[in-house]
Order: sequence, then structure tokens, then C-alpha cells
Amino acid sequence: MPGAATSTTGDQPDGWLPLSGAIWERVPVTRTPNGASSVSTAVVLGLGAVLGAGMFIGLAPAAATAGRWFLPALLISAVAALCCAFSTADQSRAHPDAGGGYEYIRNQLGPWSARIGGSAHLLSRAAVAAALAATFADYVFPEHRPAAALGLLVVTAVIGAAGVRWSTRLSWTLAGVVLVALVLVVVVCFSVAPPAVAPTVAGAPGADDAGGIMGAAGLMFVAFSGFERITAPLRGDPACSARRLRTAIPVLVALVLVVHLAVGAAVVHQLGTARLALSPAPLRDAMIAADARFLAPVVQVGAAVAAVSALFFVFAGSRRTLAAMAEAGDLPVSLAGAPDARPPWPLDLIGGAAAVIAVLLLTPAQALAVGACGALFYYAFTNASARILLQKDRTWPMRTACLGLGLSVLLAMSLPVGAMLITVVAMAVGTGLTGLCAHVSAQRREAVTRAHSAIDLERS
Repeated sequence: MPGAATSTTGDQPDGWLPLSGAIWERVPVTRTPNGASSVSTAVVLGLGAVLGAGMFIGLAPAAATAGRWFLPALLISAVAALCCAFSTADQSRAHPDAGGGYEYIRNQLGPWSARIGGSAHLLSRAAVAAALAATFADYVFPEHRPAAALGLLVVTAVIGAAGVRWSTRLSWTLAGVVLVALVLVVVVCFSVAPPAVAPTVAGAPGADDAGGIMGAAGLMFVAFSGFERITAPLRGDPACSARRLRTAIPVLVALVLVVHLAVGAAVVHQLGTARLALSPAPLRDAMIAADARFLAPVVQVGAAVAAVSALFFVFAGSRRTLAAMAEAGDLPVSLAGAPDARPPWPLDLIGGAAAVIAVLLLTPAQALAVGACGALFYYAFTNASARILLQKDRTWPMRTACLGLGLSVLLAMSLPVGAMLITVVAMAVGTGLTGLCAHVSAQRREAVTRAHSAIDLERS
């Protein structure tokens, strides 16, 4: 079985079964989340993981791609996110002991599809983490961007490695702080007449272009990612029943859509699409344009809270995927840790190191595009595996998985060519390395098994 390991001494460890001699094999250990969550709590938990880079910097590259058409593009992003959320929720219900989307894909489509999907997910998390760090730096420390972004990544990775958890009460508080800042932006921007804006030249960044609507929708998919906090909760997080998720998922997606539409319209009203397309911190610049510079610190606090909160759960998602890949043998099994315990701290440092590399190599807009592309490819595999699952065990209509699969592929292919190339190359490299690691691990297990079999024969 993938993920087997050996032990020569000691009693049987929890979650392991003896094969022969002193060889132990890992068996699935139920990771059912603790507690039960109400619909309102689930929505707030989801907001803490969702509101981040898509809101505070994603509006600019989306406007650069499609002009004002990025606002209706958000509807397409929301539909894609809704389908993906339904698929992950159904698979989490069917496989409560699985470690997230990687194991869902492996259960339904096999190891190679899981390696591709897992590589896409890890790339997406690293790129989104880089975009969140850039959000924090652009809003809070614009004069020291690189140091601020790298510092935030290091601190958050260390906090995660130390085992710090976000409580439900803290999630309520942080979500409230972010929403207050966003409401302030909307009220101020619509209360003050915008300055005169020169007409946008056709073909320039920010020019209205209906042909860019799918590209903008692909970019803004990041604005909805993070819903897995409630559809496939981490070990120890409160869980929703399938009945409550039927309400919580649409409410979360609808609320995020309304907030983005309101903030996006307010920022366009104040800045215009041409200025928005070039802004590194559009919400702060919109407040300054509305002659409310004295309120800019409130927006900065909101951006900082949103970036830190979302980044915490981005790293948690990376940690879970890395641990699941290690348990399956696609990464060194030593990284899996004890089956009934929290994944070991080196996984957080691996996720943090990948994010640091992304910060150093990609601009915020590129990081956002790569993060969206990786996430969309990952959810294409997740929806494909959900479609197979739903043939026998349906909670949501099969059409949602089919539509989610089609939209994921279409939106990914509509993103900038550079982002697609980076994503495809990274997925290929990741798939090759994990396949090689699995091959080496299998050979080692086979060699150990043969050695113990020979010892048993000699003794008999």
C-alpha cells in the first residue's frame, strides 16, 4: 500500500497494521473534523479564508484584461466556484478520512492524476501566498515591498509550524474587520464625485473589451478560492452537515460575489478602469482619489488582516496536500508524521519556501494569474473525480461537476499565456518528481520485504 513504512522495534503504532515480521503498513485514519458548525459560522469561517488577494489587488489585473467587463466576469467566476465547492463537499462527505482534494482525485482517478492535481494545487498555493504577501506589502509597507512580503511569509510559516490555530471567535473578529473596511470603501467612493477621468484609449490596459471577459473571470476565480475551509475542513475545524452545506455554500459564494461587485463598482467609479488597471493598491488609491486619505489606514488594516488570515489557510492547504502525498508515497514518507497527529512542521517550511520563491520570481499580477491557473487545473481534476463519484452516490446533481470541469478548463485556458506556460511546466516537473519518488519508495519497500522474507525463511 502506498505510504508504507518500516519499523524494527517497539509496539504496534496507532494507525498501522503488521504485514510480516516487524514491518508496519499505514492504514487510513479517520480525520473527521470536530464539532458541528451552524450555517452562519460556516459562512464566516469561509470568509476568513476567501477575502484576500482577489479583493485587494485582483481587481487591477482583471480591469486591465477586460475593462468594465470584469464586473460581469465575476458572475462566471462565482458559478465556477460554486460547482467546485459542491464537488469538494460531496467528496469530503464520501471520503471523510481523505486528506483533501489530492486524495479525492487519487481515490477516483488513480495515482498519476492525483500527482498532476497535487502538483497544480501546490503551485497554486505558493503563487496565491505570494500574491497575498504582495497585498500586505503594497498596502501596509509600500516603500519596503520585498522585505515586508518576505517577512510576512516567514512569520506566517513559522506560526503555522508552531501549531497555532485560528479559533472560531477569532475568525468572526477578523472577518468583521475586513468587511468594515470594505463597506467604508464602498460608502466613501460612492459618496464623493469622482475626478475627471480621460477617456481610455482602445487597446490600452483598462479599455473595455468583452473578449477579455473569460480571462478576467479566470483571474478572479482566486477571489472565491478558499471555500475548502468549510467544504473539506481541516482536522479539528468545525464541520457542517450536508444539509447545512446546501445553504452555507451558496450563501458564502453569493456574499463574496456581492462584496466584490460592490467594491469593484465603487473603485471603478472613483478611479476609472485605466487608472485602476495600473494601481498596485486600488482600494487605497480609490480612498485617496475620493479625498479620504485620512481613512486610508482603515483600508490598510483591512488589507493586512485579510492577507494574514487568508495566507494562514493557504499554508494549511499546502500542508495537508504535502502530508497526503507523503502518506501515499509520492513524497518521502518521513514527511507524513504520525497518522493520528498534526502533520510535521517541516511541511509548513516547505510551503513557505515555495511562496518565497514565487515572491522573488513573479510580479503580484503574475503570481495571481499563476495561482488562478493552478487552482483551475486542480479543480478540473477534482470535478472529474466528483463526476465519477456522483454516478453512484449523489448529493449534488452530476451536472454541477460536469459544469465545474468545463468551466475550470475553459477559464484556465483563457488566462495569460505566460501564466499557463509556468503552470504547465511546474505541473510537469512536480508530476515527474513525485512519480520518481513513488518509484524509489516502492523499490525500497520491496527490498525490505524481500529481506524480511529471507530472514523468516532462514528462521523456519
